[in-house]
Amino acid sequence: MSDTYTPPAVWQPSENGGKFSGINRPTAGAREEKELPVGEHPFQLYSLGTPNGIKVTIMFEELLERGYAGAEYDAWKIDISEGDQFGSGFVDLNPNSKIPALLDRSGDEAFRVFESGAILQHLAEKFDYLLPKINPARAETLSWLSWQLGTAPFIGGGFGHFYEYAPEKYKYPIDRYAMETKRIFDVANNRLGEIRFLAGDDLTIADIATYPWLSALYHGAYSGSDRFLSLHEYENVGRWVKEIDARPAAIRGRLVNSKAMPERHSAADFGKIEDKSLFDPVRKRIGD
Repeated sequence: MSDTYTPPAVWQPSENGGKFSGINRPTAGAREEKELPVGEHPFQLYSLGTPNGIKVTIMFEELLERGYAGAEYDAWKIDISEGDQFGSGFVDLNPNSKIPALLDRSGDEAFRVFESGAILQHLAEKFDYLLPKINPARAETLSWLSWQLGTAPFIGGGFGHFYEYAPEKYKYPIDRYAMETKRIFDVANNRLGEIRFLAGDDLTIADIATYPWLSALYHGAYSGSDRFLSLHEYENVGRWVKEIDARPAAIRGRLVNSKAMPERHSAADFGKIEDKSLFDPVRKRIGD
């Protein structure tokens, strides 16, 4: 750094530029009265096609692929760049104003579920799918799920922010979070060198949670960070990413709440996507 920053005795917010500077504030709560749309299905998902949002859409599509008709859902796009997450209806679902948020209307009483890990676990338990019931398999799955939830901020809010979104680039934070991102990839690579999926021989919610983040970087998110981070070196992660890439549910889940498909209300909506090359598992559209 050319300039050294000395923190004041008491911090005060200031305009510091960056992609989200216009909406970031050090306060919580609704900023406007805005009701959420509601569809006809048991589950109402309010989200965006970013890695955290894609976790849940892949989960829903995996359930439907397996034949769980009760997992039908409406997916509504929440544009975080426009501040949709601060509308009163969304804040009622998630006081933290982060996507994804889910309204479960499948029973006698509707209730909210927020935070991606909680939504994945809720759906897995509800449909008895992708979360083992018995230890040690259950403990292993929940451990890797928690690992992902704890590491994602280092990748997105850390590396992604300073490498891609910060108004000025500085060596120290980029080096700090590049190191941590590569360490995270190494943890996954070592594990996937031992076994097919993170928690065992079968896909679980641990893989569904981790895949959108690691695959996004592996395929070049943040302006080609795969080259910057030499992610080709993590061959076991690459094998795992490519296997999940090709799953029909993962292909569909990546498209929901994206530019290609802002909303999803039935399986027929996938047939309305004009660019059929988006269904190619090699062609990624995470975050679009």
